[in-house]
Amino acid sequence: MKKQVEEVINQIRPILQADGGDIQLVSVDEKTGIVTVGLQGRCGGCPHAQLTLQAVVERKLKEMVPGVTAVERV
Repeated sequence: MKKQVEEVINQIRPILQADGGDIQLVSVDEKTGIVTVGLQGRCGGCPHAQLTLQAVVERKLKEMVPGVTAVERV
């Protein structure tokens, strides 16, 4: 599961980097399906970070990785 999550995050990364941000995978809890990420650069302090996290990152991970239930930010 972690490898699949990493692959999806690597697909999302260029979108965030285009806006001066980035994303880092912190952990994957395979029991609960919760993925923890860190947003960096402009994304770290952006007022729209939570929206980006839910609308882009969480949606894509849930679509592409079976078992992902949520994405949380550290």
